[in-house]
Amino acid sequence: MPARQPTPTSPQAPAPRGPRRVRLLPNRFPPIRFRPAPDSRVRARAAAATVWYLRVLAVLNIAGVMSLPFREEVHEHNAGDFFTPYLATAGLVSAALALFLAVVMRRRKRAAWVFNLLLSGFLFCLYVLALTRDAYQEHLFNWLSAALTGLFVAALLLGRREFSAIGDRSNPRLALAVGVGGTLVGGTVGTLLVRATNQLPGATLKDEIAYTLLRGISVGPLADRVPAVHAPRWADVTVNVLIAVVFLLVLYACFRAPRGACLLAEQDEQRLRALLDRHGERDSLGYFALRRDKAVVFSPSGKAAVTYRVVGGVSLASGDPIGDPEAWPGAIDAWLAEARRHAWAPAVMGASEEAGTVYARHGLDALELGDEAIVDLADFTLEGRAMRVVRQAHNRVRRAGYSVRIRRHEDIPADELALLVDRADHWRDGATERGFSMALGRLGDPADGRCVMLECRDANGEPRALLSFVPWGEHGLSLDLMRRDRDCENGLMEYMVVELLLRARESGIDRVSLNFAMFRSVFERGSRLGAGPVLRLWRSTLTFFSRWWQIESLYRANAKYRPVWEPRFLLFAKSSDIPRIGLASARAEGFLTFPGTGGRS
Repeated sequence: MPARQPTPTSPQAPAPRGPRRVRLLPNRFPPIRFRPAPDSRVRARAAAATVWYLRVLAVLNIAGVMSLPFREEVHEHNAGDFFTPYLATAGLVSAALALFLAVVMRRRKRAAWVFNLLLSGFLFCLYVLALTRDAYQEHLFNWLSAALTGLFVAALLLGRREFSAIGDRSNPRLALAVGVGGTLVGGTVGTLLVRATNQLPGATLKDEIAYTLLRGISVGPLADRVPAVHAPRWADVTVNVLIAVVFLLVLYACFRAPRGACLLAEQDEQRLRALLDRHGERDSLGYFALRRDKAVVFSPSGKAAVTYRVVGGVSLASGDPIGDPEAWPGAIDAWLAEARRHAWAPAVMGASEEAGTVYARHGLDALELGDEAIVDLADFTLEGRAMRVVRQAHNRVRRAGYSVRIRRHEDIPADELALLVDRADHWRDGATERGFSMALGRLGDPADGRCVMLECRDANGEPRALLSFVPWGEHGLSLDLMRRDRDCENGLMEYMVVELLLRARESGIDRVSLNFAMFRSVFERGSRLGAGPVLRLWRSTLTFFSRWWQIESLYRANAKYRPVWEPRFLLFAKSSDIPRIGLASARAEGFLTFPGTGGRS
């Protein structure tokens, strides 16, 4: 069984119709808003104007590719004594370029601003020189093209201070490698296609290469300047699409966001542990901030910190900020500033309602996704009809001869701990270690001596399953890892959890955090009498996907312990970033691994 999966929903909230956007802020605590200065408003509007210009040009270029009359009109105004505005060519390459530049300009990438300024500025200078000649002055459209290009350049200059996001230092080298390799591969494939489909005799290799490169720029009459080659329309479009893909890959390499720091420095880990010693009681997920594939940013006072990992251009934080809540705003400001500087999309997985409220005051929106199951040991009992199934499973496994031993990691001899780690690796479901926001990602590390291990052995004394819990302050535990032998007795995990809940108070533990139940309230309320059609449909959809992912089963597995359900939230800055955040979350949690990455971001 994999480690518990994150996903946060409220137990007492109104019946949902699926994932709900929630407003965490009470009216008496309005968001902090500052009225921008007039010059900053002008800069922001100028920057936004450049993005909209590129979006419109992308749409027009795509329309030109799909509409023959419109494409011929554009090509007519792009030849002879005519010229068109910046990036208006009615070609797929131009459409891809405009669309990609619109995306990276919206993220305020400095490199994209420089690229646009150099290209459009050079083109505007050419237009101004051309308009000094009578042949070009006669056409009104040339003046309009020059004016639109000039306005775009002026907007770039006015909004230059808005584009401050930096890129990765390795981007130029990567872009050069991608450009050379992509051009060789794309040019070779395109040339072979042109040779195979050419309808005219006598073409040389030079003619075919020239035709391929020109056709990569435009599907219009530009390539007709090679009279020895005439390929069918479908071949022209294929070559154009192929070169457009190569061009997009080069642009991505040029403007990709930095990957961010991957390792938590030893000094940072010590500072985080000191904060957890003082404030670790607040959040059951606090100890997972010590994952060493995260980076950390501290508040100016050093009394709070936000830990995060950059995945696919998303700065993914998890749980609540660490430290004194009064210092949380400083840590959140520093984290958001870091995200803006690198054009990362900020997101928080599994924030509590208290932290979500603070994040919301910094401009983040919230989605309530699931509930954390927390068992208060003072109220836990196996007595009563409601606990009959759990009680029977516990008694059955105990009668089969299984026993549980509970120890701190630091109390386990090194050879025994090494054996348990080896068994845990052997029992893991798949090669990828899953978990990010609610998993430590390591077992048996000497620095984690206060973690608690539950070791279950069968009647012959052989290890058959284990559970590992991280500290939640001085008097709590939070589930980290669940592993078992697939051939062992059914109900073994339930037996181990019950043993912990019955015996943990002897060690001063008074609360235990178990798994998250994703969309718990949907399953709970969707099965009730009178549930609406939308809610029932949403429940049916989640039940269907539960065949592959542990969605409903996690809820059922935890509900049997009669826990207190605590809501957890997903925080994000823009609704349009939710698909990126979902993809980044799936990669971070280990549910999605790209080929050749080895699970790395």
